[in-house]
Amino acid sequence: MDLQANNHFSLEMTQMTIETGFDSNYRKVLVAARRARQLQNGSHALVSSHSNKACRIAQDEIAAGKISYVKSDTVVQKPLVEGPAVPILLS
Repeated sequence: MDLQANNHFSLEMTQMTIETGFDSNYRKVLVAARRARQLQNGSHALVSSHSNKACRIAQDEIAAGKISYVKSDTVVQKPLVEGPAVPILLS
């Protein structure tokens, strides 16, 4: 992919902060899901858990305060799409 041709995204450095608290339940679920995927791919658990399921272990790690996430201050912009967003199939 040619980075020079893409005019919609900036390559500038953005201010990022490490967050330990969650601003919404939605973000908490996203972080837990990503952590569960890491556990399924072979990462070691950061806390002992009574469960063997990756999702439950991820939730236990969050409850113990072992998981944080990086948050950027930049506003996410949707890329411009030319033409119809959904292809129309004619039969």
